[in-house]
Amino acid sequence: MKRLTHPLSIDSLKNSQPAALLLVLIALTILWYLAAFWLNSDLLIKGYERRGMTWDVSRLISDAYSMKRPLLPTPDQIGYELYKSIFETKISSKRSLVYHSGITLSSTLLGFLLGAFLGIVLAIGIVHSRTLERSLMPWVITSQTIPILAIAPMIIVVLGAMNFTGILPKAIISMYLSFFPVTIGMVKGLRAPDTLHMELLATYSASPEQTFRKLRWPSAMPYLFASLKIAIAASLVGAIVGELPTGAQGGLGSRLLSGSYYGQTIQIWSALVVAAILGSVLVALVGYFEKRVNRRMGITG
Repeated sequence: MKRLTHPLSIDSLKNSQPAALLLVLIALTILWYLAAFWLNSDLLIKGYERRGMTWDVSRLISDAYSMKRPLLPTPDQIGYELYKSIFETKISSKRSLVYHSGITLSSTLLGFLLGAFLGIVLAIGIVHSRTLERSLMPWVITSQTIPILAIAPMIIVVLGAMNFTGILPKAIISMYLSFFPVTIGMVKGLRAPDTLHMELLATYSASPEQTFRKLRWPSAMPYLFASLKIAIAASLVGAIVGELPTGAQGGLGSRLLSGSYYGQTIQIWSALVVAAILGSVLVALVGYFEKRVNRRMGITG
């Protein structure tokens, strides 16, 4: 008997994904240009009326898409700013987004490493000690209820008074945001092994160290990498927030701050785009290492 196949098969859905993504991007671009015209034209009309200038629709459209300080810059304005500040500016220049991205990236990676290490250590302690679970877990959860914008300036000031400046204060803020998902994910992962597997190792008289190394740790790998993806994105946010109180010392955060001071919306949006791209690359990098680890462990899919 001939097998019937549904017209919307998995292969057809996979083939349609690029076209659907392209349509969504086109729709978003059109909406962006319309929103830019709507917001910028309102500002222009008020300027025309204040100066007693005559205008028509064609001039309004031209001016709305060529403002030096628009309320909402267009994608081509942001693209030109990115090209100019990345490819036409020396990397060592403080006008280069590559320069600022490097500063933010260094704080992000250091904070991420510190946060991941702290989160794993806390999770191991919580899983193996009921006392630590009862004493630490509530504080771990409570720590994330404090707005990072409120404590970031205090961390910068306190560490600056202790002569800790530069990358370390920002890395501490990144660590503060990134350790939480790692702790929660690893606690869940280290407790993921089946009870039968735990009892089987107990019948073999396995030590706690052997149980951890041969069962708990491998079982926690999926949870670890899922939490690391969240942690590295949170670490980037922490690094940018940590750069805001430092003024124009460097980094994407200071780039955003200086842009807001002088009304340079194109500069603000270009820094935001670079931050989004940087975050996507970092998450993808964690995913790459996840695939490498899974392959070595014999995990497929």
